Amino acid sequence: MKKLTVTAVNSYIKAILTSDINLMSLCVEGEISNFKLHSSGHCYFTLKDAGGVLKCVMFRTAAVKLKFMPENGMQVEATGNISVYERDGVYQLYVENMKQAGTGNLYEKFEETKKKLEAEGLFRQELKKEIPILPKIVGVVTSPTGAVIQDIMNVSSRRFPDMRIRIFPVAVQGIEATPSIVGALKFINKHNLCDVIIVARGGGSIEDLWPFNEEETVRAIAESSIPVISAVGHETDYTLSDFVADLRAPTPSAAAELAVPVYAELKELLFSAKMRLGKLPQQNILLKRKDLERIKNSVFFKRPGEIINIKRQICDSLSEELHTAASNRMKESEQRLKLALVKLTSLDPLKVLERGYSVVKNQDGKVITDGKMLLENEKFQVIVSGDSFEGRKI
Repeated sequence: MKKLTVTAVNSYIKAILTSDINLMSLCVEGEISNFKLHSSGHCYFTLKDAGGVLKCVMFRTAAVKLKFMPENGMQVEATGNISVYERDGVYQLYVENMKQAGTGNLYEKFEETKKKLEAEGLFRQELKKEIPILPKIVGVVTSPTGAVIQDIMNVSSRRFPDMRIRIFPVAVQGIEATPSIVGALKFINKHNLCDVIIVARGGGSIEDLWPFNEEETVRAIAESSIPVISAVGHETDYTLSDFVADLRAPTPSAAAELAVPVYAELKELLFSAKMRLGKLPQQNILLKRKDLERIKNSVFFKRPGEIINIKRQICDSLSEELHTAASNRMKESEQRLKLALVKLTSLDPLKVLERGYSVVKNQDGKVITDGKMLLENEKFQVIVSGDSFEGRKI
């Protein structure tokens, strides 16, 4: 008998398995258990069904392409090939692709619808409406049976016993769910039947929650003039209704807490406000009394004549300043006038004649500035200071 090492045996088995065409690129459906996401990014888990288990590994390069986070108990379809991990001597499925069983198309449709509605702006934050602080009526769109409505009623009665809860029963699963939910939302808005709407249902698979991903449902929530709180599924479940709603609640119970205020807290707030309002008149009177005392004790109030004297002093001071300014302006004007007269006098031609100068004009009265301007035997007039006489050019 030939003796073999453990490594040799494992290598031989691996060679057999990896050469089997039936074990290459096969799709295995099962339930995830013992799921572990390693710090390296690799995923280690087991697929199981009623008859057995199969170890699986999905390396990081494949795991980053997943459109969902695997969880224990999730039914999936894993595609890959069978090989042997020689160190441990175990065979396992090396997963290349994985999708939730029967839901691959739904996830694709979810992403397509989300991108379309997001591009239209239906999820914009500025479109969100305020949730009323104290609604008169809270409308609940949900199934009339099950734990959801009971949870909402319990929370509401505990927080505000007299709060009116109006139930609008609808189908929340199956082919009738979408038209049922859309119809209820439109009916509520048409007749203005409440102040805030809770759209709720319990947890479930993506197929169970699908009516809340339908485009008709999302648009009906977007068109609602009444604020809408979405409470669909468990805390980790997200639907398109959550993105378009004015507020998302992780659970139906949390939705009731967001919609219904605590009666005791409101009562305390009202009492505090009442006390403050009651004190306001008294506080105002005290302030006015202090103002009155300050005025009564002021110097001007005790000696009103002093105000008049101060104003008189101000008037006298202003009068003196005005007189001084006018006088200074007058002196400046006189000085400028004297200077102007001196300049005019220096330019007076008569003054020039007094200094021994004369002016010669021809018979037409034109001033002669050059002897060549006179013809021979032409008469001219000589003007001197205080007199004039005629002459002739020789």
